[in-house]
Amino acid sequence: LGGNPVSYWSIANRVSYYFNLQGPSLAVDTACSSSLTAIHLACESIKRGECEIAIAGGVNLIVHPGQYHFLSRMTMLSKGDKCKPFGDGADGFVDGEGVGAVLLKRLDKAIEDGDHIYGVIKGSSMNAGGKTSGFTVPNPNAQAELISQVLRKAKIDPKTISYVEAHGTGTSL
Repeated sequence: LGGNPVSYWSIANRVSYYFNLQGPSLAVDTACSSSLTAIHLACESIKRGECEIAIAGGVNLIVHPGQYHFLSRMTMLSKGDKCKPFGDGADGFVDGEGVGAVLLKRLDKAIEDGDHIYGVIKGSSMNAGGKTSGFTVPNPNAQAELISQVLRKAKIDPKTISYVEAHGTGTSL
């Protein structure tokens, strides 16, 4: 086989192998946006017809104390036990471990197959904020343009939105 069997890329390939899934099989590392990026890429792959279903998700494991040293040096960790993204008093985030995955399929196919539908993704997109005043500082102009782009591309009236998945660094600005 070759390669390091514990490398993060091997997980996607082992899942594809085990379940005989074909189409794109990749691991995504875009830091804290990895899960949302994976979902976006999976949706785009389904739209292009590269696959009929996709499993997308994310894993965060804390395997070395060096992670805390790095995050502390960058002043990214909250002094308390709560993260306050988008709010007053934001002083960082609370690092934690977790894993989650979703099975994605075209809506018409899910209805035809009688699947339980937990949600409908009407549009997604991604970008990078470019240069800002700091590593953990978002670019509100880039974020606003991204949201506008998704709404236009998906032909969505903002008044009809019932749920938005978002990420906030929780760091003080």
